[in-house]
Amino acid sequence: MKAAVFHGPNQPLSIEELEIQSPKKGEVLVKIAASGLCHTDLHFMEGSFPWPVPAVLGHEAAAVVEQTGEGVSAVQPGDHVILAITPSCGVCRYCVAGRPYLCSQASGSHQMKDGTTRLTLKNDGRPVYHFLGVSSFAEYAVVSELAMAKVRDDAPLEKLSVVGCAVATGVGAVVNTARVTPGKSVAVFGCGGVGLNVVQGANLVGAWPIIAVDTVDSKLALAEQFGATHLVNAAKDHPVLKVREITGGGADFTFEVIGDIEVLGQAFDSLDRGGTAVMVGVPPLGAKYAVDTLNLFSDKTLHGCVYGSTDFRRDFPLLVNLYMARKIKLDELISRAYPLEAINEAFESMKKGEVARAIVTF
Repeated sequence: MKAAVFHGPNQPLSIEELEIQSPKKGEVLVKIAASGLCHTDLHFMEGSFPWPVPAVLGHEAAAVVEQTGEGVSAVQPGDHVILAITPSCGVCRYCVAGRPYLCSQASGSHQMKDGTTRLTLKNDGRPVYHFLGVSSFAEYAVVSELAMAKVRDDAPLEKLSVVGCAVATGVGAVVNTARVTPGKSVAVFGCGGVGLNVVQGANLVGAWPIIAVDTVDSKLALAEQFGATHLVNAAKDHPVLKVREITGGGADFTFEVIGDIEVLGQAFDSLDRGGTAVMVGVPPLGAKYAVDTLNLFSDKTLHGCVYGSTDFRRDFPLLVNLYMARKIKLDELISRAYPLEAINEAFESMKKGEVARAIVTF
């Protein structure tokens, strides 16, 4: 099969032929329909986080089940599935407490549960490492049964690929993590693929106003399509002052969706008393943020967010239903579709800010 192979930081991905093994106990072989390109993939490609190589990256995907391993009962061949980066066993203390996104199985390992890989280079037989349990920059993937959700088969599968990360994380940050209620004010710092979904999550729950903050006018225009009521270009206006002006003192909820510590500070400083800032973006490894503790006496909260606090077995099918009912946008989120061979071009478009979300289709 063809795959885009990662050989090291700051190198282009290489399109190569790999061998893929049959799924073992508790595993599923899937045929990838489409995979979204996420800034998380880019962080690893640029060396911000270490990962063993060679590896197949990609973690946001929709697929069709091809073959099931021993003991698999949740899915069967022909099922349409969305893959998840946080396996959920259903029995650990986090899962039974209703926090499956913190499941003890969610190790983000570069290997399968038995300590081996299912991928090898065709030319020399060397093992190729997995990525976040998914590795979707390939025609096929072997994934744990615990890391996928079956969805309705009348929805366009390629479009559903972005549900697995961008949509689940962004909408989930609003609905699951922050639990924003109607009429509460929201400011979203960063209007890329995930940020746009924070905006549409806020719109979905009836927040007002919904303030989109970015430095690129085209992204702000897109945020308006997704439900933003006010737009702030942080390259032209001070974002904290503008948010305070629009809300009359500060926002009830702010979301940092870039992974920038300075912007996180702006999001926290934009809060009203009793407000909550949610860190959705992934900051650099080892980054530190210092809080003026006097702010905490205003009952303000800085809240971390993992994968939109998603219960993917519940949320993925729900998000697909909302899309099919035209309650949330997916088509408008996907700016361009590329063949696998053009994946490096797709990442260049991402880095230039030319796309909200790019996908690779097979």
